[in-house]
Amino acid sequence: MSDEPQGSADQDGLVDRLDVIEEQPLAVRADAYAQLHEQLRRTLEGDDDHGRS
Repeated sequence: MSDEPQGSADQDGLVDRLDVIEEQPLAVRADAYAQLHEQLRRTLEGDDDHGRS
């Protein structure tokens, strides 16, 4: 049994993605945050299959 929360891998992936976004130029960063926001919104609303290929 692990003391680590169930969603830890997802959280690490999010933190990594945020780090990548922060390294980008401001204009690119704004678009990347907008895309991330939309993906998180779909996931939280249960429509995460919408953006999958």
